[in-house]
Amino acid sequence: MAPLTLPETDWRTRPGLDALTDVLGGQQGLSRFVGGAVRDALLGIPVADLDLATALSPDDVLARLRAAGIRAVPTGLQHGTITAVLESGPVEVTTLRRDVTTDGRHATVAFTDDWREDAARRDFTINALYADPNTGALFDYFGGLEDLATRRVRFIGDPLRRIAEDHLRILRFFRFLARFGDTPDAEGLDACTVRARDLMALSRERIRDELLKLLVARDAVRVVTLMLARGILEPVVPEIVTADRLDALAAREAQLGAMPDPVRRLAALLPRDAALGDGIGARLKLSNAQRKRLVLALTDGGTDNARALAYRIGREAAEDRLLLAAASDGEAMHGWQQLAGWEIPRLPVTGGGLVERGLAKGPDVARALRAIEDQWIAEGFADAPRAEAIADAVVAQALNAPISAKAASPGTGRE
Repeated sequence: MAPLTLPETDWRTRPGLDALTDVLGGQQGLSRFVGGAVRDALLGIPVADLDLATALSPDDVLARLRAAGIRAVPTGLQHGTITAVLESGPVEVTTLRRDVTTDGRHATVAFTDDWREDAARRDFTINALYADPNTGALFDYFGGLEDLATRRVRFIGDPLRRIAEDHLRILRFFRFLARFGDTPDAEGLDACTVRARDLMALSRERIRDELLKLLVARDAVRVVTLMLARGILEPVVPEIVTADRLDALAAREAQLGAMPDPVRRLAALLPRDAALGDGIGARLKLSNAQRKRLVLALTDGGTDNARALAYRIGREAAEDRLLLAAASDGEAMHGWQQLAGWEIPRLPVTGGGLVERGLAKGPDVARALRAIEDQWIAEGFADAPRAEAIADAVVAQALNAPISAKAASPGTGRE
């Protein structure tokens, strides 16, 4: 039987939270915890964000917070959202709302004092649960407690209508299914399938954020496979056609104890084509650092010397390569162990030191440094005295080499 009250959790004892709910009329039933905090507390998982819904108007909320000396930031005033900044962290306070108009991307809202009306505008039943801040009593208007108990993700009301209000709910349906669900609600799944092309109207940033969150959810492989079978991703990332490499990556992550990473998992879904990956990264508005990682993850290269690889392209990118491209689980495990607790060293020799040895500034120094670095890496990142000895030998050879030979000497490229 579903619990009738909110269980005791760490976040309910956060410093300043009781004072905040008292200020906002919690004892009079004017404010309640809502959404993810209630859902996750019932599931016994950590709560990331804390939200309060209130029957008070935004102006009344601001006035009460300021009178109580609680810092108030009007983060989304037109939608009734004010952030109360406590010493223990922020709490979003939002006035009860109903939708007036929607266009699939944005909504115009009106404020209300009707709790059921506020619940009715939310996306899924498991996100429309409320809890009294004093007694912990739960309020469930659309069967969310039963859905939570059976791990079913279900739209509130008509799924097609809810998707028409906000197209992003298609991706949210699958993200919540990957995180909380066991079996998809058939009506909701069919609605997402029929309206998949609505995703094209959304900003790339909103699609990116939902997709990256989905990829690290507990059941991402199964859900992405379902999405591909239903053609959900085809309108926005048509290059993703199979989840086989994602499945293999997830298995290797579990074997090595590696945390799931959204960029790495995105790379596993894409063809092994660095230029294509860069284009998709740009389309999804990934950060420059994320795009670089995506490109490196999709670039061919050996993984037999994990430390050399980490030195050349960075630890994170080397880990991506090991997990995605190692020829065997044994090779991946060996490389992973090589990197565990290892600090990437700096070459103990500088260009200035080579100039002091007699090399002319410019190409000669750059060429010598590459040769020294290659030998230093080949010797397992030799200690400083050995690095200096390598430098002496390389400089002596460069100074004694004929000019024509020096000019023709190829440099060793970096990956």
